[in-house]
Amino acid sequence: MSPAHALSIGKFSIPLDFFRAKKLFLSSGYRPRSCSRNHFTEADVALLIFEFYTKILNMKHSILVVDDEIDNVEALERLFRPKYRVLKATSGDQGLGLLKGESVSLIISDQRMPHMTGVEFLEKSVQSHPDAMRILLTGYTDIESVIAAINSGQIYRYLTKPWDPVDLLNTVDQAIERFELREQLKEKNIALEKALSELKTLDESKNNFMILINHELKTPLTVILSFLQLLNDGSLTEEQERAVGRIRQASERLKTLVEDSLELVSAETGLKKAKFKKLTTTQVLDAITSGFQDQASSREQELKIEDPELSFKGDRDILRSVLSRLLDNAIKFGEKKSEIVVGAQALSPTGLKFFVTNRGKPIPSDRLEKIMKPFTLDEDIMHHSQGTGLGLSLCQALLKTHQSELSFEFSKGQVRVNFSLSGE
Repeated sequence: MSPAHALSIGKFSIPLDFFRAKKLFLSSGYRPRSCSRNHFTEADVALLIFEFYTKILNMKHSILVVDDEIDNVEALERLFRPKYRVLKATSGDQGLGLLKGESVSLIISDQRMPHMTGVEFLEKSVQSHPDAMRILLTGYTDIESVIAAINSGQIYRYLTKPWDPVDLLNTVDQAIERFELREQLKEKNIALEKALSELKTLDESKNNFMILINHELKTPLTVILSFLQLLNDGSLTEEQERAVGRIRQASERLKTLVEDSLELVSAETGLKKAKFKKLTTTQVLDAITSGFQDQASSREQELKIEDPELSFKGDRDILRSVLSRLLDNAIKFGEKKSEIVVGAQALSPTGLKFFVTNRGKPIPSDRLEKIMKPFTLDEDIMHHSQGTGLGLSLCQALLKTHQSELSFEFSKGQVRVNFSLSGE
């Protein structure tokens, strides 16, 4: 090998002269496992070059060591280099110069140095590396300035000279660990800020969606239904009446979908506000059950009411909407020639619970979670594809206005859906 050549790896350079490289590695303590300490071949040196500098380049953290005594700097480098990439400086100005082009996780500085003290150097390093950890080494009794620097948040720890190598290495490891935690926290905060921004965008999109549905779908539907009414008032053939009836049926279904979608978005975004008034369970139950008698009779089901005539406060329209949807589901998905029960019961000490019960098979938890999501139709459970898939999710959203939610019970062939409310 020629002494005039050197191998460059990244920012590092090593002489390729065999004897100079051998001397370097003998002093460093690094050697291949296959050779003894004092017997190096040229192949050994090449392997050492690869191992040594690959290890340095793969090190995640760099440490800057600053001390006006070169022996101290060299000793610190030997202590830290097995785990960290070490940068060396013998003055504060030289240290600041190194920081301009380096990413450093930890800065270690001696306190008593000419021209610039360690505290002064560490304070200046904050400008270029605000997130780096800082450790001060001092062999003097100027503790007041050290304490002031620590209180100002510039220094993580200070150690006195002569330092204990084990204590110093443990301190450095702890400082690096704290630096990593800070970086992770910073990344998570950035991710949270991004998520918050996306949620705000989503919220705006929901509002725009409501406006779009309200103006671009609901208004034309109203026009279509109005003209259908005019057609019905005129003279139509049997075939025309059948066609108009189908148009009306489809339009009414689309109108229901539009209104349900608007109500869901309104409830989910918090725009839906409950108007709490003093009510009785009778006022809620009587109003909904009367409208479902014919539907239950068509499936030969018996509709029963269990009304304990309890008083409470709530929004009558919201509660009627929730119970109507639950009762509609119970009738459609319950067994034919079975009993459907809708009612309320007192809870201790002042609360109450509304419930709807029908005969049916238990629903597995994974499928239950699925059908609670908007626009989800599980044909394995429902045995048909009718509906919008909004019923349960809309009930859940509406109940948020009363700080409540749906709960399900399955026992002895019975399916029971409940939600609880506070009393007066």
